Amino acid sequence: MKKKHIVVLTGAGISAESGLQTFRDAGGLWEGSNVEDVATPRGWRKNPAMVLDFYNYRRQQVLNAEPNLAHTALAGLEQNANVSIITQNIDDLHERAGSTRVLHLHGQILVMRSESDELLKYPCHGDINIGDLAEDGAQLRPDIVWFEEPVLSIEEAANIVRTADVFVVIGTSLQVYPAAGLLDYVPAGVPKFLIDKAAVSLGGLIDLEVIQGPATEGVAILLEKMKFL
Repeated sequence: MKKKHIVVLTGAGISAESGLQTFRDAGGLWEGSNVEDVATPRGWRKNPAMVLDFYNYRRQQVLNAEPNLAHTALAGLEQNANVSIITQNIDDLHERAGSTRVLHLHGQILVMRSESDELLKYPCHGDINIGDLAEDGAQLRPDIVWFEEPVLSIEEAANIVRTADVFVVIGTSLQVYPAAGLLDYVPAGVPKFLIDKAAVSLGGLIDLEVIQGPATEGVAILLEKMKFL
């Protein structure tokens, strides 16, 4: 019997239970910092040292965090299904939990790159400082897709979603584009689940079941429901 292809789109809500409060709030702040100052090319050009400090701190947060039960449960699904994780998160908690197919839409905090060449990348588990240069002589920066920068992997993500037998959204409000637009690529008739603490039914979407609650609880409920699919 062919294994089902389960495609999961995750956002900040799944990492929040590991202590990573990385999402932007309604006031336009990100962990107490103005988003325009630390997460845009304009902010980088204005004060690169401040941007590096911000991400150096967040990198240490990620390294000190541990995958939670939602991460490990999704990894466990690979025993009986083909699972593709598409994540808006820049941490590596899915990988550390054991998921083997993870696509990061917005980059990875544990990778750095040349500010001039987005393909010139290096692992990064320490701080990046002003004067740290890539092989091309350009300043190194976090390999993060900032606001106002293109999400280069969105087409790859859309192609993955097109092949879904089950589509699951966890811990995201579906307000950030282009990631939110991935729903448009789910094949007709495919079961869709939305797990989020503040989840509300998205009008007009057929075959969508909302599970309101934190990711760890919601994924446990999801696993029970999937036994009957």
